[in-house]
Amino acid sequence: MFKILAKEAISPTVNLFRIEAPSVARAARPGQFVMLMTDEQGERIPLTIANWDEAEGSISLVVSSVGHTTLKLATMQPGDTLAHVVGPLGKSTEIGNFGKVACVATGYGMLTIVPPAKALKAAGSRVFSVISAPSKSELLQPERLGEVSERLIVTTADGSAGRSGWVIEPLKELLVSEGIDRVMAIGSLCMMKLVSEASRGLKTTVSLNPIMVDGTGMCGACRVSLAGTPRFACVDGPEFDAHEVDWDLLMARRCSYPMEAACGESAYRCRSCAQW
Repeated sequence: MFKILAKEAISPTVNLFRIEAPSVARAARPGQFVMLMTDEQGERIPLTIANWDEAEGSISLVVSSVGHTTLKLATMQPGDTLAHVVGPLGKSTEIGNFGKVACVATGYGMLTIVPPAKALKAAGSRVFSVISAPSKSELLQPERLGEVSERLIVTTADGSAGRSGWVIEPLKELLVSEGIDRVMAIGSLCMMKLVSEASRGLKTTVSLNPIMVDGTGMCGACRVSLAGTPRFACVDGPEFDAHEVDWDLLMARRCSYPMEAACGESAYRCRSCAQW
């Protein structure tokens, strides 16, 4: 059993959990994920590791309340236990001194991009970051990414914090003004697709965590065409070269069944294609 040590509401629909998982904390690396089950009869869901403390034996997970299991997680409290937390899984982020690196994030990515950004800075890279949210209330602890960034640009759709707008224009400005050498993006598929278009000619990595389901490669849901070759985000990634991803095929597959919204919204808006 894996005890919930702490729970923090960081937006109206997002909670940050700190969970006791010593073996995961000892082996965790930036960019990796875990498979979690709330109980023995529950479903398995993949969640990216947002932080870990080897001394405490804990990991932190960002949980957005969008489906059955994440909604159930949102009702759990410190002291409650989870049936299973398996990991770390997936290939870790490539870390090195890459010169100037632009880190772009939306949604849960605002926190899960922090470990890679921190490791890149420690390796000698200069980190410049851009994050976006619909409003100030949906920014996820931007100060954490700001601590490891030489410069952090915050944008919101309604202009309630930082600049008014979205991530792409600030990113384009950074590419020119700072002479960025490398780009990393974590967040919605739409955002990562547009980042890959804006960063042509630069090494760009994207994390395809949003398309993962069972975490073993058996379900096939996270299949992606990479330079014409089939790959699976969970076992071959989750991070890939953005310019090798067949984005049109990926987005078409992701939106094949738009009316099967787990949230039950009558006017369904595909969360994969939503800018945020």
